[in-house]
Amino acid sequence: MTIKTQMQESTTTQVLLSPENHTKQYEALFLEIDTGQIKLPMFQRDFVWDKEKSAKLIDSILNGFPIGTFIFWKTKEELRSYRNIGNHTLPETPKGDYAQYILDGQQRITSLYAIRKGIRLTRDGKTVDYKDIYINLDFNPTADEQKVVASKEDGRDYVSVHDVLTQKLSVFYKTLSPEKAEIVEEYKNKLTTYNFSTITIKDYPIEIACEVFSRINTGGKALTLFEIMVAMTYDEKNGFDLVEKYDELINGTEDDDDCLLKAKFETVPETVAMQAVAAIALGSIRAKDILKIRRADFIKNWQCMRESLFSAVDFVRSEMGIPVSHLMPYPVILVPLTYFFHQIKNKKPTVRQISLLEQFYYWAGLNWRYSSAAETKVSEDLKKMADIAKNKSPKYPTNELQVDTDDIAGTWFSAGNANCKAILSLLASKSPTSFDTGGKVILDNSNLKIASSRNYHHFFPKDFVKKKFPDQEPNLIANITLIDGFSNKHRIGAKAPSAYIGKFITDNPKLSKGLRSHLISPSTFGVMEDDYPKFLAERAALIAEKLNEKLNPSIE
Repeated sequence: MTIKTQMQESTTTQVLLSPENHTKQYEALFLEIDTGQIKLPMFQRDFVWDKEKSAKLIDSILNGFPIGTFIFWKTKEELRSYRNIGNHTLPETPKGDYAQYILDGQQRITSLYAIRKGIRLTRDGKTVDYKDIYINLDFNPTADEQKVVASKEDGRDYVSVHDVLTQKLSVFYKTLSPEKAEIVEEYKNKLTTYNFSTITIKDYPIEIACEVFSRINTGGKALTLFEIMVAMTYDEKNGFDLVEKYDELINGTEDDDDCLLKAKFETVPETVAMQAVAAIALGSIRAKDILKIRRADFIKNWQCMRESLFSAVDFVRSEMGIPVSHLMPYPVILVPLTYFFHQIKNKKPTVRQISLLEQFYYWAGLNWRYSSAAETKVSEDLKKMADIAKNKSPKYPTNELQVDTDDIAGTWFSAGNANCKAILSLLASKSPTSFDTGGKVILDNSNLKIASSRNYHHFFPKDFVKKKFPDQEPNLIANITLIDGFSNKHRIGAKAPSAYIGKFITDNPKLSKGLRSHLISPSTFGVMEDDYPKFLAERAALIAEKLNEKLNPSIE
């Protein structure tokens, strides 16, 4: 593949970037890996083919077939790279020397290296030994078979490719017939003298090297922004590895259990963490801007982001009453909130600021704010956060600060719908209680993934509605309550509301008050009359009323 010459503009000069074409022989590749000159960048990919695919690669070489071009990035930059392959430790690059990172051909080179070194890997509990790839010395050229195979058949002579590459020829002349030893010698010569086509890009800026990888990697799957930033921000000297830092953010460490998992916000994706860093560092979260953040600046702002992200999560949980991350309309909504807390140095927001942040949260969810062009819109919303940090009210289109009862009554329920999640956030903020005991309903991300999950309950059960009100739709947001999974499955089922609520009232004298925590009035919503249309109309009206209070707070 040809890489076009590119111009990279720096602050003072323009640097002409031009790839260099070379060939390398098999032994030269091994030597450069063994001396730490060729490195395998760790882009979170499985990097060694199975034995069958590796055998086919050797077969192609013995047949004189081209196997593609290897592309290397030659640089003094430190990139996150593999330290070992299976049972084999890879050497470090001598300090100050150039390293050649494999941008294209990593699978092929690693497979060749694994065979040459006789590496063992463990996959899915099984050990794979790359010594066990063989040349069939009784290969029949007229039959539909390979010269190189990953398993033996009885009645044929084989030699290990690893032995061919590492043993002296005299060994084979002693153990094989002269004719077959000559075949081994021919194959050894073909392997060790095979010319691999290579392209080297030397001293390319890291962001361009990563773009090259994204464009030409053989898997056909472009690198994610996170994978690129893992490479770009890796700093061994300062102990910064973005993969490890993100894992610590989610899961904590043995020494520090302050993490998103503990807060039930473990579904926050990698991208949000990076965008929050960019918001703090740049005031923009566009991917092309994130890629321009210098390594030192990214590392410096990671800890700032972490502290402000935890402040934002604490705010959503404690002040807004939203206990789990899956109820947020969009994960990316945490980015402007994180930016806000960074602006106020992670202090406790004022009553006015709390109301303005709630207004923003519900406005964003109910108006599908980040369903498209999210990067641009979040960058715009950072300005709203700056206003709130100064106790100023952001400006919104007037028609986006009003919810109609009819809209709520007609909203189909979907657990992945941003509009529904905003409404579910409201329901969760009321601290709903259990129908049977009156205890607080415990919500969990694992029980909120899909519409049929255990924490979601159709107050008028779907089977009941289909039977009694066949012309009515049961799966509407106004018919959804948040309850514990046990009651949902074992004590309600498809019973009429009057039946199961009547039973719960006997066991739980606090139920009437508890239903109000679900925005349900048992005396006026048609519950005991099993009047589904009345229930929908009344509950939709109350939900709309409470949402409009959030969208139009009384702020002095």
